[in-house]
Amino acid sequence: MKKFRYRILATLMATLISGCSSFQHRDQLAAFNSAYTAGDYDTALNVVRFPEDKRRPVDAREHLLELLHQGEMYRLTGRYDESVKAYDLAEDGMKYLDTTGLLASATEGLMAVMINDSQRDYEALMSEAVLVNTYKALAFLAAGNSEYARVEFNRADDRTRRAVDFFRKEIAEQQTALSREARSGNLKAATIRESLDDRRFQSAVDSQYGAPAGWSVFPEFIVPASTWLHGIYFLANASGGGDYERAATSLTRVAQMRPESSVLQADAELASALASGAQSLKDLPPQVWIVYENGLGPILKESRLDVPLVVVRGTQQAPAYVGIALPEYTERAAVPGGISVANAAGEVITTERISDMGKVVRTEMRERFPGVLARAVASAVGKALLQSEALEQFGPWGQLFASLYTVATTQADLRSWQALPDHWQAARINRPENGRLTLLNHKGEPLGELDIPQQAFTLVYVKRPTLQAPATVMIMDLQGQTAATFRRMHE
Repeated sequence: MKKFRYRILATLMATLISGCSSFQHRDQLAAFNSAYTAGDYDTALNVVRFPEDKRRPVDAREHLLELLHQGEMYRLTGRYDESVKAYDLAEDGMKYLDTTGLLASATEGLMAVMINDSQRDYEALMSEAVLVNTYKALAFLAAGNSEYARVEFNRADDRTRRAVDFFRKEIAEQQTALSREARSGNLKAATIRESLDDRRFQSAVDSQYGAPAGWSVFPEFIVPASTWLHGIYFLANASGGGDYERAATSLTRVAQMRPESSVLQADAELASALASGAQSLKDLPPQVWIVYENGLGPILKESRLDVPLVVVRGTQQAPAYVGIALPEYTERAAVPGGISVANAAGEVITTERISDMGKVVRTEMRERFPGVLARAVASAVGKALLQSEALEQFGPWGQLFASLYTVATTQADLRSWQALPDHWQAARINRPENGRLTLLNHKGEPLGELDIPQQAFTLVYVKRPTLQAPATVMIMDLQGQTAATFRRMHE
């Protein structure tokens, strides 16, 4: 009895902490979005700052989500060194995505879940980790550091290649440990395993949430914009046939994911021609690529489901309907249309969509959904067992308290990196002889003039989250020999 009372007290304290922490996270993200969507990146940066003790290293695991937002706000204000430092710390906080030995800790977390996932340190998506390396590469390019940019583009590509194996091992480790715990007599583990294997449970999840097999996803994990940038970087910086082959492989892979894109097909053909020798580099006019990060990326909403769990008691099994909360991605707004560039001869080239962030995260979510579902079930099972013990120890009042606790803490983790775009667009044009291009908005109205330096390969990078925000424009030397020109263009 005394032991159980301590457990009730601990549960009450956990409930209070859970409520306060969840509200703090949501308030912080709301304040960030308010500033970010208005293009006020300095205010957005202040929202995601946190106190630092100069005598101790930053706890990158605890502050991962803030560091991700900081890194992008620094980059969008032209502070590339600060951006790289924030992203470096964020990478330190994402080491669990690189260390297979830490996969076991995911299982330990599964068995320890009592409140909800929002009480854990933020766990980044693999696609977010790929974009961290991509944004670091762009920051280095903007600072005129091609050597370090090359390293980061390679890291992004390496993460992409290893992702599928990571997802497979993550789920396999979790299932193996769950079975081991169940065989050892762990009541909670047995209930989780029996529920996940139950057809009625799976049917309820599929009917209320949607079967992952039916989601619109890529055939395999990829962040197409990162792979495309990797390809054009190596095309521009090739020192031999191997680099051209690397560029051709990346650009062809992205083109295959979106065969309707003439831009992607043309880039893949150019890289293949350079790799084969059919196209001579000296006969290639100076090239200008435009990449456009458009709109606001997907965010999470909560989806509550009533599902049957198989409660194991000794040798008996009994169904019990409980509520679980799952995160579900929902789209946000994009800036209408695309952007264009016009030269003095009147030629106008308009960007094409090359990748959707929503499809990227759905592809990863499909791979990792078994783990997300298992943690939600683990939380529900723990609360169901608590209600049963409360009824036995304290009667109806104890059960009522446990039921209120269950309702209050059944929440999905809705945190996400909210400075990502809805989608990416791209275009390519020969550099005009006078180096002057006019950047046009979605209505064909001028946003500003672009001065393209006399260089072989140029990347015009544009990011605009909303119509209310100005367009951030960086004109970069893809070979990283000079620093970028930075501008913010208003309507």
